[in-house]
Amino acid sequence: MTMEFQATAAASGANATERFRENKKTAASSSQERVSLLASRLIKAINDTVIEEKVTYDEYNALKAWLIQVGEDGEWPLFLDVWVEHSVEQVANEYREGTKGSIEGPYYVPDSPRYESPATLPMREDEQGTPLLFQGRITNLAGEKLPGASVEIWHADDEGFYSQFAPGLPEWNLRGTVIADADGRYEINTMQPAPYQIPTDGSCGKLIAAAGWHAWRPAHLHLKISAPGYQLITSQLYFKGDSHVGDDIASAVKPELILDPTPRADGNGREVSYDFVLDPA
Repeated sequence: MTMEFQATAAASGANATERFRENKKTAASSSQERVSLLASRLIKAINDTVIEEKVTYDEYNALKAWLIQVGEDGEWPLFLDVWVEHSVEQVANEYREGTKGSIEGPYYVPDSPRYESPATLPMREDEQGTPLLFQGRITNLAGEKLPGASVEIWHADDEGFYSQFAPGLPEWNLRGTVIADADGRYEINTMQPAPYQIPTDGSCGKLIAAAGWHAWRPAHLHLKISAPGYQLITSQLYFKGDSHVGDDIASAVKPELILDPTPRADGNGREVSYDFVLDPA
């Protein structure tokens, strides 16, 4: 068994928690009234569920133990990103006219290596999977090209593991920031990612098992697209025919974000085009 397959929920959770603390703003400028409103509604929803569903003390104590374990496993980023972030993303992007957004997820790492287009993402010499040419154009709402726009991309490998969150993978494996050319076009050579299960050996996995849910996410590319004077968009692109496009555990799939790759003319893998449209800042 390679080191990659020895990834654990606890280790991945600890990494995700550490990354969140390093890279995310954790203070909101909400007023006291806003905090009171949100906290009161959340507490009320919990209490309403307890009363309506006749929650027992045994169930209550099991919940307390599970909540404690989520923290000890470092899985709060995973839990929130899988089951809550899609609603926050919906609110954040409801007024956008351009490309649809999707969740960032817990495995983003900033400051990936930068490359001019056309580019090939860092990968191992024996990287497994199907080669994928991912290309397209970046424009504004008027269809005008955005030269020098940034395409930040990261995704799992052919076994469903992310670099920096599983042992044995090179630091920037299948991660990079590609700069579009003078016509706003980008061209990225990578490997098509695989569907994967979120970690199931920790507290989130215990919830999934107890509820009889599945733990699968469809294969996807993570992206952040940006250009000066325009709103950054965080999104994910999925693949037509994936068995979990219709039942993603993270509820993040949107019809507009599904790719349909075709075989390359040279027989070396697959290719697909996708154009991004950015809203003004």
